[in-house]
Amino acid sequence: MLAYIIRRVAQSILVLLVTGFVAFSMFSFVGDPIDNMLGQERTVADIARLREQLGLDQPFFVQYWRFLEQAAQGNFGLSYRQGRPVSDILIERLPATLELAFVSGLLALCGGIGLGIFTAIRKRGVSANVIMTLSLVGVSLPTFLIGILLIYLFSVELGWLPSFGRGEVTRLGGWTTGFLTESGLKALILPAITLGLYQMTLIMRLVRTEMLEVLRMDYIRFARARGIRERAINFHHALKNTLVPVITITGLQLGSIIAFAIITETVFQWPGVGLLFINAVQFVDIPVMAAYLMMISVMFVGINLIVDLLYFAIDPRLRVDRSAAGGH
Repeated sequence: MLAYIIRRVAQSILVLLVTGFVAFSMFSFVGDPIDNMLGQERTVADIARLREQLGLDQPFFVQYWRFLEQAAQGNFGLSYRQGRPVSDILIERLPATLELAFVSGLLALCGGIGLGIFTAIRKRGVSANVIMTLSLVGVSLPTFLIGILLIYLFSVELGWLPSFGRGEVTRLGGWTTGFLTESGLKALILPAITLGLYQMTLIMRLVRTEMLEVLRMDYIRFARARGIRERAINFHHALKNTLVPVITITGLQLGSIIAFAIITETVFQWPGVGLLFINAVQFVDIPVMAAYLMMISVMFVGINLIVDLLYFAIDPRLRVDRSAAGGH
């Protein structure tokens, strides 16, 4: 087990280094930040002095290595647009994104697993067929279009929910939350549904497919022949074996919620790190873009690592296979 963890951690670090290198190299094609930082009356000397101050006159690999050294210490430099430490800006914006991702992930996980089990057990029922038909909407429509439709229906036509912003928030130490205010909770509903709907439908269809496959197994037939209650068969025997292959896909889908938050935050003007990244691209704010992509990479790799370890712990076949391989 320890050797497996060390190997997976080493692979994760390698992935982060490659991801950071690719992302950092792409920024050279975004544009020149000097154009947005100096006015029209800038001189050649002003440009040269600012390039030297920002370290943009150094070779690419020197800039990248310096970025990695500072990032390892939690220092991502100064924002070219705001002139403030990037880490401070991320800390301000991160609570909004994490709360949105948490609610969306909870909706996707609970709704997806629950509806997947229901449609598998009642596969010939009318309600299950209606749910499966409606799930095609969540898979087919793009996220931004779902958000616009929800805004039109619940904000413009019905006037029940706000169409943008985070609402009133409460500060708890260094954390800001909208869970403790009515306007904050209302503002969270539409973005959370928009962000979690696609993931929920994917998880639902995956759980349904896996559970239908498990319900056809011989040991399920034997359990029915022994007179075990149908509820116990569905939720103890079938569900436990259904969730083993679902864990990997579900973990990756929950990780992608952070990445997809860019679109949702733009549609709803949600003040999170996704909207911050979009604004950074417009102003060629390279430190903010680099810090954001590294943060997303760390989250993806971290979630993937946790999923692999959970899969290793839950599925005894993996432990048996690795023990047998180690014996040879």
